[in-house]
Amino acid sequence: MKENLVSKLLVLDESPEHLHAIKIFCDENNLIPMKVRRNRLMSVLQSNIDLGAILFSETYGGTRGKSEEIALKIHTIRPELPIIIRREKNPTLDDLSDAVRPAFCSAYVGADMAALKAVFDEYIFSLVYPNALVRGISEITEKVLTSQFKSMSVSWNTPYIVRDSVIFGEVFSLIPLESSWCRGYMMLQTEEEPVLDLLEGSNLIDEVSFRDVNSLLGEITNLIWGSFKNRYIGDEKAAITNQVQVPLVINHKHKYISFGTENPQLCFLYTLSDENTGRSVKLYQRFIFNLNWSPEDFKEIEHDVEELVDAGELELF
Repeated sequence: MKENLVSKLLVLDESPEHLHAIKIFCDENNLIPMKVRRNRLMSVLQSNIDLGAILFSETYGGTRGKSEEIALKIHTIRPELPIIIRREKNPTLDDLSDAVRPAFCSAYVGADMAALKAVFDEYIFSLVYPNALVRGISEITEKVLTSQFKSMSVSWNTPYIVRDSVIFGEVFSLIPLESSWCRGYMMLQTEEEPVLDLLEGSNLIDEVSFRDVNSLLGEITNLIWGSFKNRYIGDEKAAITNQVQVPLVINHKHKYISFGTENPQLCFLYTLSDENTGRSVKLYQRFIFNLNWSPEDFKEIEHDVEELVDAGELELF
Protein backbone atom coordinates (compact mmCIF):
# COMPACT_ATOMS: atom_id res chain seq x y z
CA MET A 1 0.00 0.00 0.00
CA LYS A 2 1.00 3.62 -0.35
CA GLU A 3 2.71 3.83 3.05
CA ASN A 4 5.47 1.63 1.61
CA LEU A 5 6.09 4.08 -1.22
CA VAL A 6 7.80 7.46 -1.28
CA SER A 7 7.76 10.44 -3.61
CA LYS A 8 10.38 13.11 -4.27
CA LEU A 9 9.36 16.69 -3.64
CA LEU A 10 11.14 19.83 -4.85
CA VAL A 11 10.79 22.60 -2.25
CA LEU A 12 11.05 26.19 -3.50
CA ASP A 13 10.57 28.04 -0.24
CA GLU A 14 13.09 30.16 1.67
CA SER A 15 11.23 30.63 4.95
CA PRO A 16 13.33 28.96 7.70
CA GLU A 17 10.28 28.53 9.91
CA HIS A 18 8.20 26.92 7.20
CA LEU A 19 11.05 24.75 5.92
CA HIS A 20 11.12 23.13 9.35
CA ALA A 21 7.37 22.49 9.12
CA ILE A 22 7.80 21.03 5.64
CA LYS A 23 10.55 18.70 6.87
CA ILE A 24 8.25 17.37 9.61
CA PHE A 25 5.38 17.04 7.14
CA CYS A 26 7.54 15.08 4.68
CA ASP A 27 8.85 12.74 7.37
CA GLU A 28 5.27 11.94 8.35
CA ASN A 29 3.98 11.45 4.81
CA ASN A 30 6.62 9.40 2.96
CA LEU A 31 7.97 12.37 1.00
CA ILE A 32 11.60 13.11 0.20
CA PRO A 33 12.12 16.91 0.17
CA MET A 34 14.86 18.38 -1.99
CA LYS A 35 16.16 21.91 -2.45
CA VAL A 36 18.03 23.51 -5.33
CA ARG A 37 20.04 26.70 -5.68
CA ARG A 38 17.98 29.30 -7.49
CA ASN A 39 20.56 29.79 -10.24
CA ARG A 40 20.41 26.05 -10.94
CA LEU A 41 16.63 25.65 -10.83
CA MET A 42 15.90 25.65 -14.56
CA SER A 43 18.82 23.39 -15.46
CA VAL A 44 17.71 20.89 -12.79
CA LEU A 45 14.15 20.93 -14.11
CA GLN A 46 15.45 20.37 -17.64
CA SER A 47 17.40 17.31 -16.48
CA ASN A 48 15.89 13.85 -16.10
CA ILE A 49 15.41 14.05 -12.34
CA ASP A 50 12.06 12.46 -11.49
CA LEU A 51 9.70 14.26 -9.13
CA GLY A 52 6.27 13.85 -7.64
CA ALA A 53 5.42 17.52 -7.09
CA ILE A 54 6.78 20.99 -6.33
CA LEU A 55 6.08 23.09 -3.24
CA PHE A 56 6.33 26.75 -4.22
CA SER A 57 6.18 29.80 -1.97
CA GLU A 58 4.45 32.87 -3.40
CA THR A 59 7.38 34.92 -2.05
CA TYR A 60 10.03 32.72 -3.69
CA GLY A 61 10.87 35.28 -6.37
CA GLY A 62 11.03 38.26 -3.99
CA THR A 63 8.14 40.03 -5.69
CA ARG A 64 4.77 38.73 -6.83
CA GLY A 65 5.61 39.41 -10.46
CA LYS A 66 8.94 37.60 -10.29
CA SER A 67 7.40 34.64 -8.44
CA GLU A 68 4.70 34.32 -11.10
CA GLU A 69 7.33 34.48 -13.85
CA ILE A 70 9.30 31.63 -12.23
CA ALA A 71 6.14 29.54 -11.73
CA LEU A 72 5.18 29.93 -15.40
CA LYS A 73 8.67 28.88 -16.52
CA ILE A 74 8.47 25.77 -14.31
CA HIS A 75 5.02 24.92 -15.67
CA THR A 76 6.27 25.33 -19.24
CA ILE A 77 9.27 23.04 -18.69
CA ARG A 78 7.44 20.38 -16.63
CA PRO A 79 3.68 20.81 -17.25
CA GLU A 80 2.86 17.37 -15.81
CA LEU A 81 4.20 18.25 -12.33
CA PRO A 82 1.70 19.46 -9.72
CA ILE A 83 2.85 22.81 -8.33
CA ILE A 84 1.37 23.60 -4.92
CA ILE A 85 1.69 27.22 -3.87
CA ARG A 86 2.03 28.36 -0.26
CA ARG A 87 0.09 31.59 0.22
CA GLU A 88 0.75 34.00 3.04
CA LYS A 89 -2.92 34.53 3.94
CA ASN A 90 -5.60 32.82 1.86
CA PRO A 91 -5.31 29.18 0.64
CA THR A 92 -6.91 29.92 -2.73
CA LEU A 93 -5.99 30.45 -6.36
CA ASP A 94 -8.95 32.74 -7.00
CA ASP A 95 -7.06 36.02 -6.76
CA LEU A 96 -4.28 34.95 -9.13
CA SER A 97 -4.28 36.25 -12.68
CA ASP A 98 -5.77 34.13 -15.45
CA ALA A 99 -2.30 33.82 -16.97
CA VAL A 100 -0.61 32.25 -13.93
CA ARG A 101 -3.49 30.34 -12.29
CA PRO A 102 -3.17 27.24 -14.56
CA ALA A 103 0.43 26.77 -13.37
CA PHE A 104 -0.77 25.72 -9.90
CA CYS A 105 -2.90 22.74 -8.92
CA SER A 106 -3.69 23.92 -5.39
CA ALA A 107 -2.86 26.40 -2.63
CA TYR A 108 -2.33 26.16 1.12
CA VAL A 109 -1.16 28.21 4.08
CA GLY A 110 1.57 27.18 6.50
CA ALA A 111 -0.85 27.10 9.44
CA ASP A 112 -2.92 24.32 7.83
CA MET A 113 -0.71 21.38 6.85
CA ALA A 114 -3.71 19.04 6.96
CA ALA A 115 -4.96 20.71 3.78
CA LEU A 116 -1.58 20.03 2.19
CA LYS A 117 -1.88 16.33 3.03
CA ALA A 118 -5.22 16.22 1.22
CA VAL A 119 -3.54 17.64 -1.89
CA PHE A 120 -0.88 14.92 -1.87
CA ASP A 121 -3.51 12.24 -1.36
CA GLU A 122 -5.30 13.55 -4.46
CA TYR A 123 -2.36 14.19 -6.78
CA ILE A 124 0.44 11.82 -5.67
CA PHE A 125 -0.92 8.93 -3.63
CA SER A 126 -4.20 8.71 -5.51
CA LEU A 127 -3.59 5.11 -6.62
CA VAL A 128 -3.30 2.30 -4.07
CA TYR A 129 -0.61 -0.28 -4.84
CA PRO A 130 -0.99 -3.55 -2.88
CA ASN A 131 2.00 -4.51 -0.76
CA ALA A 132 2.19 -7.93 -2.42
CA LEU A 133 2.49 -6.32 -5.84
CA VAL A 134 5.20 -3.83 -4.87
CA ARG A 135 7.20 -6.48 -3.01
CA GLY A 136 6.72 -9.03 -5.77
CA ILE A 137 7.92 -6.71 -8.54
CA SER A 138 11.17 -6.11 -6.66
CA GLU A 139 11.65 -9.84 -6.07
CA ILE A 140 10.94 -10.73 -9.70
CA THR A 141 13.23 -8.05 -11.10
CA GLU A 142 16.07 -8.83 -8.70
CA LYS A 143 15.92 -12.50 -9.68
CA VAL A 144 16.02 -11.68 -13.40
CA LEU A 145 18.88 -9.17 -13.06
CA THR A 146 20.88 -11.57 -10.90
CA SER A 147 20.47 -14.31 -13.50
CA GLN A 148 21.60 -12.01 -16.31
CA PHE A 149 24.50 -10.39 -14.43
CA LYS A 150 25.93 -13.21 -12.32
CA SER A 151 29.14 -11.37 -11.42
CA MET A 152 27.41 -8.21 -10.25
CA SER A 153 25.52 -7.29 -7.12
CA VAL A 154 22.01 -5.89 -7.38
CA SER A 155 20.60 -3.22 -5.08
CA TRP A 156 17.48 -1.10 -5.26
CA ASN A 157 16.01 2.02 -3.70
CA THR A 158 12.65 2.30 -1.97
CA PRO A 159 9.89 2.15 -4.60
CA TYR A 160 8.44 5.58 -5.29
CA ILE A 161 5.70 7.51 -7.06
CA VAL A 162 6.24 10.15 -9.74
CA ARG A 163 4.06 12.39 -11.89
CA ASP A 164 6.91 13.01 -14.32
CA SER A 165 7.03 12.21 -18.02
CA VAL A 166 10.80 12.37 -18.39
CA ILE A 167 12.88 9.61 -19.96
CA PHE A 168 16.08 8.42 -18.30
CA GLY A 169 18.98 7.46 -20.55
CA GLU A 170 18.96 6.72 -24.27
CA VAL A 171 17.45 3.23 -24.31
CA PHE A 172 14.06 2.12 -23.07
CA SER A 173 11.69 -0.77 -23.62
CA LEU A 174 7.91 -0.96 -23.32
CA ILE A 175 5.73 -4.03 -22.89
CA PRO A 176 1.95 -4.13 -22.34
CA LEU A 177 0.43 -5.52 -19.12
CA GLU A 178 -3.16 -6.69 -19.43
CA SER A 179 -5.37 -8.53 -16.97
CA SER A 180 -8.80 -8.30 -15.39
CA TRP A 181 -7.39 -5.87 -12.80
CA CYS A 182 -4.90 -3.79 -14.78
CA ARG A 183 -4.05 -2.52 -18.21
CA GLY A 184 -0.96 -0.50 -18.93
CA TYR A 185 2.76 -0.82 -19.55
CA MET A 186 6.02 -1.72 -17.92
CA MET A 187 8.92 0.44 -19.05
CA LEU A 188 12.63 -0.17 -18.47
CA GLN A 189 15.11 2.66 -19.02
CA THR A 190 18.90 2.77 -18.95
CA GLU A 191 21.94 4.57 -20.35
CA GLU A 192 23.65 3.01 -23.33
CA GLU A 193 27.31 3.71 -22.51
CA PRO A 194 27.50 1.96 -19.10
CA VAL A 195 25.84 -1.15 -20.56
CA LEU A 196 28.27 -1.13 -23.49
CA ASP A 197 31.19 -0.91 -21.05
CA LEU A 198 29.73 -3.77 -19.08
CA LEU A 199 29.33 -5.98 -22.14
CA GLU A 200 32.83 -5.15 -23.39
CA GLY A 201 34.29 -6.06 -20.00
CA SER A 202 32.46 -9.37 -19.94
CA ASN A 203 34.42 -10.76 -22.92
CA LEU A 204 31.26 -12.60 -23.99
CA ILE A 205 30.91 -10.59 -27.22
CA ASP A 206 33.78 -9.85 -29.61
CA GLU A 207 32.49 -6.57 -31.02
CA VAL A 208 29.89 -4.84 -28.90
CA SER A 209 27.37 -2.46 -30.49
CA PHE A 210 24.17 -0.70 -29.54
CA ARG A 211 22.26 -3.67 -30.94
CA ASP A 212 23.63 -5.81 -28.12
CA VAL A 213 22.30 -3.28 -25.61
CA ASN A 214 18.91 -3.39 -27.29
CA SER A 215 18.93 -7.18 -27.28
CA LEU A 216 19.89 -7.38 -23.60
CA LEU A 217 17.23 -4.90 -22.50
CA GLY A 218 14.65 -6.74 -24.59
CA GLU A 219 15.56 -10.06 -22.98
CA ILE A 220 15.39 -8.61 -19.46
CA THR A 221 12.02 -7.05 -20.26
CA ASN A 222 10.62 -10.35 -21.54
CA LEU A 223 11.87 -12.29 -18.53
CA ILE A 224 10.34 -9.85 -16.04
CA TRP A 225 7.09 -9.77 -18.02
CA GLY A 226 6.93 -13.57 -18.07
CA SER A 227 7.38 -13.82 -14.31
CA PHE A 228 4.88 -11.01 -13.72
CA LYS A 229 2.33 -12.77 -15.90
CA ASN A 230 2.90 -16.11 -14.17
CA ARG A 231 2.63 -14.60 -10.69
CA TYR A 232 -0.18 -12.08 -11.12
CA ILE A 233 -2.05 -12.76 -14.35
CA GLY A 234 -1.75 -16.47 -15.15
CA ASP A 235 -3.29 -17.97 -18.27
CA GLU A 236 -6.76 -16.57 -17.67
CA LYS A 237 -8.26 -14.45 -20.39
CA ALA A 238 -8.19 -10.81 -19.39
CA ALA A 239 -11.68 -9.67 -18.55
CA ILE A 240 -11.53 -6.62 -20.74
CA THR A 241 -14.74 -5.45 -22.33
CA ASN A 242 -13.57 -2.08 -23.55
CA GLN A 243 -10.41 -2.24 -25.64
CA VAL A 244 -9.82 1.49 -25.57
CA GLN A 245 -6.32 2.63 -26.45
CA VAL A 246 -4.63 6.00 -25.99
CA PRO A 247 -1.73 7.36 -28.04
CA LEU A 248 1.78 7.31 -26.59
CA VAL A 249 3.69 10.51 -27.30
CA ILE A 250 7.50 10.38 -27.31
CA ASN A 251 9.74 13.41 -27.81
CA HIS A 252 13.37 12.24 -27.82
CA LYS A 253 14.79 15.75 -28.02
CA HIS A 254 13.21 16.70 -24.72
CA LYS A 255 13.40 13.19 -23.17
CA TYR A 256 9.64 13.17 -22.77
CA ILE A 257 7.06 10.39 -22.95
CA SER A 258 3.33 10.61 -22.31
CA PHE A 259 0.94 7.72 -21.77
CA GLY A 260 -2.19 9.81 -22.15
CA THR A 261 -3.00 9.85 -18.45
CA GLU A 262 -2.21 11.94 -15.39
CA ASN A 263 -2.12 8.93 -13.07
CA PRO A 264 1.02 8.72 -10.91
CA GLN A 265 3.47 6.00 -11.93
CA LEU A 266 4.97 3.25 -9.75
CA CYS A 267 8.76 3.36 -10.07
CA PHE A 268 11.77 1.28 -9.08
CA LEU A 269 15.47 2.06 -9.41
CA TYR A 270 17.98 -0.81 -9.53
CA THR A 271 21.77 -0.47 -9.49
CA LEU A 272 24.05 -3.20 -10.84
CA SER A 273 27.57 -2.97 -9.45
CA ASP A 274 30.77 -4.84 -10.24
CA GLU A 275 33.02 -4.61 -7.19
CA ASN A 276 36.06 -5.83 -9.15
CA THR A 277 35.94 -3.23 -11.92
CA GLY A 278 33.92 -0.47 -10.31
CA ARG A 279 31.47 -0.49 -13.22
CA SER A 280 27.82 0.17 -12.46
CA VAL A 281 24.55 0.36 -14.38
CA LYS A 282 21.30 2.01 -13.30
CA LEU A 283 18.02 0.53 -14.47
CA TYR A 284 14.80 2.45 -14.02
CA GLN A 285 11.54 0.48 -14.02
CA ARG A 286 8.13 2.11 -14.30
CA PHE A 287 4.62 0.69 -14.18
CA ILE A 288 2.03 2.85 -15.88
CA PHE A 289 -1.54 1.65 -15.46
CA ASN A 290 -3.06 4.14 -17.87
CA LEU A 291 -5.95 2.10 -19.25
CA ASN A 292 -7.33 0.26 -16.21
CA TRP A 293 -6.43 -0.01 -12.55
CA SER A 294 -8.63 -2.01 -10.15
CA PRO A 295 -6.47 -2.94 -7.13
CA GLU A 296 -9.51 -4.35 -5.33
CA ASP A 297 -9.47 -7.18 -7.92
CA PHE A 298 -5.74 -7.82 -7.58
CA LYS A 299 -4.69 -11.28 -6.44
CA GLU A 300 -1.45 -13.21 -6.31
CA ILE A 301 -1.74 -16.55 -8.06
CA GLU A 302 -1.10 -19.55 -5.83
CA HIS A 303 0.76 -22.42 -7.47
CA ASP A 304 0.58 -25.84 -5.84
CA VAL A 305 3.57 -28.16 -5.61
CA GLU A 306 2.43 -30.40 -8.48
CA GLU A 307 2.20 -27.43 -10.85
CA LEU A 308 5.69 -26.27 -9.90
CA VAL A 309 7.10 -29.77 -10.44
CA ASP A 310 5.40 -30.06 -13.83
CA ALA A 311 6.77 -26.65 -14.81
CA GLY A 312 10.29 -27.64 -13.78
CA GLU A 313 10.45 -25.05 -11.02
CA LEU A 314 10.77 -27.74 -8.32
CA GLU A 315 12.37 -31.17 -8.36
CA LEU A 316 11.52 -34.09 -6.09
CA PHE A 317 14.33 -36.15 -4.62
